[in-house]
Amino acid sequence: MNVLEEICIDIHKSYTTRALIPKTEMASLGATVELIQYLELPKETGEESKKGKDRIQSFRGTIIARHKAKNALDSTLTVRKMFQGGGVERVFLLNSPWVKTINVLSQAQVKRAKLYYLRERTGKSARLQRKI
Repeated sequence: MNVLEEICIDIHKSYTTRALIPKTEMASLGATVELIQYLELPKETGEESKKGKDRIQSFRGTIIARHKAKNALDSTLTVRKMFQGGGVERVFLLNSPWVKTINVLSQAQVKRAKLYYLRERTGKSARLQRKI
């Protein structure tokens, strides 16, 4: 085995043994969540420093789908929010090193596995019934 193969195996082992993000089990379908994401912006061309700017960004919305992979580390969440009259959806890898925390703000009662019907709805019809 050469050095490159050993490095790839080490990276794969560290990826599969990494701990899961806490509170992901609480974030079920229909929950309104706030995802805190760490962004690393590219450096400007004139700068001599090798590191770009760092920033934290939050995305608040409703979970409309949860995709479970065979390997629990590869699971994703699809989060939708309404912004300026239109919908914005983002897919987050649950165990990405860029996703710092997932805060559950409220939980709704849902009877479906995927909430894709919310894409066609706007205003009051897009609201979900909250759990008490």
